[in-house]
Amino acid sequence: MDRISAFCDDALGDLDAVGLVEALRAGTVSAPELVDAAIARAEVVNPELNGLAYEAFEQAKARARLRRPYGGFFDGVPSFLKDNVAVAGMPTMNGTDAWDPRPADADGDFARAYLATGLIPLGKTQLSEFGFSASAEHARLGSVRNPWNTDHTAGASSSGSGAFVAAGVVPVAHANDGGGSIRIPASCNGLVGLKPSRGRLPLDKDMRQMPVRIVHNGVLTRSVRDTAAFYREMERVHASPKLPPMGDVAGPAKNRLRIAVCVKSITREAGPEVSALTFKTAALLEELGHTVTPIDNPVPARFMDDFLLYWSFLAFALVRGGRRSFGDTFDRDRLDNLTLGLESYAARNLHRLPLAIARLARVRRITSRLSATYDVLLTPTLADVTPRIGHLDPTADYQQIIDRLVEWVAFTPLQNATGEPAISLPLAESASGLPVGMMFSAALGQDARLLELAYELEQARPWARIQA
Repeated sequence: MDRISAFCDDALGDLDAVGLVEALRAGTVSAPELVDAAIARAEVVNPELNGLAYEAFEQAKARARLRRPYGGFFDGVPSFLKDNVAVAGMPTMNGTDAWDPRPADADGDFARAYLATGLIPLGKTQLSEFGFSASAEHARLGSVRNPWNTDHTAGASSSGSGAFVAAGVVPVAHANDGGGSIRIPASCNGLVGLKPSRGRLPLDKDMRQMPVRIVHNGVLTRSVRDTAAFYREMERVHASPKLPPMGDVAGPAKNRLRIAVCVKSITREAGPEVSALTFKTAALLEELGHTVTPIDNPVPARFMDDFLLYWSFLAFALVRGGRRSFGDTFDRDRLDNLTLGLESYAARNLHRLPLAIARLARVRRITSRLSATYDVLLTPTLADVTPRIGHLDPTADYQQIIDRLVEWVAFTPLQNATGEPAISLPLAESASGLPVGMMFSAALGQDARLLELAYELEQARPWARIQA
């Protein structure tokens, strides 16, 4: 299958978001031209990629015509938000069609901060149902497809954002991550995806109220400097008093790091191809002067059982509270087998939940000890290469779906429980030509360290471009 690319000789060109800001300030392009180009690109590729959940094209055009739609560094740069945060005038459907859409009355806490950077929203992007699956496939809404090869998944749950950024529709789009959903689509689509430290970016009220705040907002981009600029600008809007400031991370650091490398997840070894690519990245780090040490995984196997139980409890709360949260039109019979299977699993195991939550809250003690010895941990982002559409079919038997899901998404949930930062970088490529992400994690608050290392690796091994 041919790659799906929207890149062309229009106002967007092949510039990243920082490049577009420079062009806007130089007067070589205008905000209306950028928005019109992004809309045209979305209309070209969406029939193949299915990344669009809600279209707000006319509203975006109107905002672009204002002299300063929002202010902020990215003023005039087109973007998307994921369809699980509140945006004024747009419905939030969470990757399902189980109730009737209704527009939000106001921006949620995250969208308010996101839009204060000046990004212009073209609408919302598709995700898996409630973000529970690592592949956005739906019996009625269809599947979000990978622009590198549409036979394969774009990852999830931030799949629509990942597909659109990779294909060149926009340079930056919102993503969030409750078990890997910034890093998973970054890996599948050849993008930069930083899951920040807990508290680095604001959360909407429903996500703040979780017993363990596993969800983290962020973005997907094609360049390290776009990710760094986004966090710099968000820090001006929302600075966490509990975390060291990130500031303006503008390039690599000179100090050399102690880096641990691990290809064994909590549940399994990475596949042979992914393991080999991880050790190839480790060799690059050694060439750059870093000290790299292979380690075994120090986290006990029960972590994944605890995380799955907590994950299923979230499904339980959403399904049992559906009418209260989403209105009288909520119909649980329209939910997929994964959501309903998780809800059923939680109902049978609620007695185990308090201890599981307590253990999840304590797991950072283990990773803190690791951080005392090593500055950064390198693992593959995912245990195997990107699967084809259908591998995680949400209409299949629940046990098949969950077994396959846990097998593939074996590395990413740890940092959701600990709150520590982790970044996926597109440093490798599978034998079939699909991107393969490498994941770097660090101690809580050390987001800037990961960006400095990312700059260095981007310069040393520039990643493949879909338009090449």
